[in-house]
Amino acid sequence: MKFILDNIFLIGIALISGGALLFPMLQRRGAKVSQFQATQYMNQGKTLVLDVRDAGEFAEGHLPNAKNIPLAELNNRLKEIEKSKNAVVITVCAKGVRSGNATALLSKAGFAQVFSLEGGTDAWKSQGMPIIK
Repeated sequence: MKFILDNIFLIGIALISGGALLFPMLQRRGAKVSQFQATQYMNQGKTLVLDVRDAGEFAEGHLPNAKNIPLAELNNRLKEIEKSKNAVVITVCAKGVRSGNATALLSKAGFAQVFSLEGGTDAWKSQGMPIIK
């Protein structure tokens, strides 16, 4: 007990820094899928590929059969993808950051199986996967 009282400041710093290290892992950004797993889901059918990049980025190249709803508009346009609530939804962006936010938003909206494409379209292209322009 004396040790704890004598070192309360150091113990407090250790707890705060430990919490700061754990915080990013505890934030739910949604599940991720690799390019291989995404391809498997897409080949099985009944998969919505949702590209959350801006229209200009989408026009430069996107995954086959992808639907474009920019992340900023996603909350207001959920009715457009309502029929996919029970299907697999793979969210896509350039690097995988915005799609993680979209995954969390869709999960809160009641979508059953939502995944973010790991590495986004950049990783998809680097693996030599097909891109539609």
